[in-house]
Amino acid sequence: MTTAGTSIDLVVVQRFVDAATDALAAVREEVDDLNVYPVPDGDTGTNMYLTLCSGRDSLLETVGVDGAGPVDALAALGRGALLGARGNSGVIFSEMLRALAARVAAADPARRHAVVLADGIAEAAAAAWQAVGTPVEGTILSVARAAAEAAEAVADDPAARVRDVLVAAAAAAREALARTPSQLATLAAAGVVDAGGRGLVAVLDAATTLLTGRRPEPVVCRVRPEPSAQVGRPAAGGSAPGAEPGCEAPAYEVMYLLEADEAAVATLRERLDALGDSLVVVGEGRLWNVHVHVDDAGAAVEAGVELGRPHHIRITHLADDVHRHHARHERDDHDGTEERGDAGGTGRPSAADEAGHPSPAPRLAPGRSIVAVSAGPGLSELFAGAGAVVVEGDPGRLPSTGQLLEAIRHAGTEQVVVLTNGEDVVRSAQVAASTAQEATGVRVAVVPTRAQVQGLAALAVHDPGRGFSADVREMTATARQVRDGAVTVAARPAMTMAGPCEPGDVLGVVAGDFAVVGADLHEVAVDVAGRLLAQGGELLTVVAGADEVSGGAAERIAAWAERHHPLVEVLVYDGGQERYPLLLSVE
Repeated sequence: MTTAGTSIDLVVVQRFVDAATDALAAVREEVDDLNVYPVPDGDTGTNMYLTLCSGRDSLLETVGVDGAGPVDALAALGRGALLGARGNSGVIFSEMLRALAARVAAADPARRHAVVLADGIAEAAAAAWQAVGTPVEGTILSVARAAAEAAEAVADDPAARVRDVLVAAAAAAREALARTPSQLATLAAAGVVDAGGRGLVAVLDAATTLLTGRRPEPVVCRVRPEPSAQVGRPAAGGSAPGAEPGCEAPAYEVMYLLEADEAAVATLRERLDALGDSLVVVGEGRLWNVHVHVDDAGAAVEAGVELGRPHHIRITHLADDVHRHHARHERDDHDGTEERGDAGGTGRPSAADEAGHPSPAPRLAPGRSIVAVSAGPGLSELFAGAGAVVVEGDPGRLPSTGQLLEAIRHAGTEQVVVLTNGEDVVRSAQVAASTAQEATGVRVAVVPTRAQVQGLAALAVHDPGRGFSADVREMTATARQVRDGAVTVAARPAMTMAGPCEPGDVLGVVAGDFAVVGADLHEVAVDVAGRLLAQGGELLTVVAGADEVSGGAAERIAAWAERHHPLVEVLVYDGGQERYPLLLSVE
């Protein structure tokens, strides 16, 4: 076990992690309640809490091993948080924890602890910004940066101690949190501060209390709403440091492992961010997992070649148009095989192999499996009945990266397609896909379905007899063609695209936006179904939720459709999902 490299005591590490975990547990519901959705889909507090719990559990397992030191514990904390990350907020928070832990673990024992901590906070803030392809002010990113700047300023004083750094960082984070409504219109309209930033403030406050013994002042989380700041649908996850794509998705998914230093990776992020979207670059040291959706797959690979040594390159054609000029990167994969190697074709082993620590790879069976995230027991039966490996995860209980990774491994086949069935799951699924590829060599494609009904439609056209890329392309195209909607009930006051809503109001969702506010569930459902059918369609699917009224509501909307749209086939399923009495789709 590694014990050199830091003078931080193992007990101190455990105490700080325990204090932070307890703090997030205490504010979990408060942070969840800051979600800018009128329906609590974001659950940022829960995501951050469960992410840290996973890191803490991994740390405790390592501490139980004879000879384990603080360096081992810190490494376990970072890896555990990454594998347990839930939702966008959890993935970003896990990157912050990993960066902080790595910086502290690598510190010179002779270096002042105050400087080490300030450096760690700065590294965490930088990692948060780097983890997001298109950063946005007014989120956890702004709060983290303010804390880092304050910590470094105080640490410059030779007399500064760790407690001084923490006090300054926590105070600056609070001030930055208070500014978030003025930086982000969705927060101003809802009259709340950023949820992810509030969670970070709780962690810093807990660390400060541990050293000073003084409890922090209450955090002001609500401000006067600004109705004039009406906006569309907020980005996913409550705290959402990334822009929603506003145009058709790119044609290719490009993934590879890259051996490069951190400076080169920073440049790579800039280049890939300019090329496409869905950018995730995760790793440390000299080995990084790279994922991006682009139209120019060649440029994405060439960027890696110029800045390091890419290998395990995988390009999947996701677009409907197969005549793009990047056809040179398409592979004849009708036999289910995939060409692997580094960009130069030398076939050199991966960084893990060269380090003498190859990951054990289970024997993979030929064939292709589907992993689907399900929001309810009835939906789980539908997905499982179609042959999918099911991962349970509703809006209030998103699956972790580790759970998705386990599902990919459990599938046991050479090829796996993941249907996310929710936007908050996409980032975790991408990390799980990269990790699975590195560890086992399994070929994984993530189809970013944003709704359960899109996942059902995609699964319906899955054909294991097709080549991998062709199958992924068909599933992706089908999901895009589905017009999805839902009916739910507001749990809190909010401003929506359709105007203000109050608790108890019935909300109609169309293509992810709150488009209808009403008082009667059936009337809102009719409005949503009418909007979905306005552009035509052959099949209306209605999925009933878990509450008592859902079944009757589903039958009523089916009867309405049969009367007013007699040429449209109607299917009704019992999905059992929480929070949404009805899910609807038109194909």
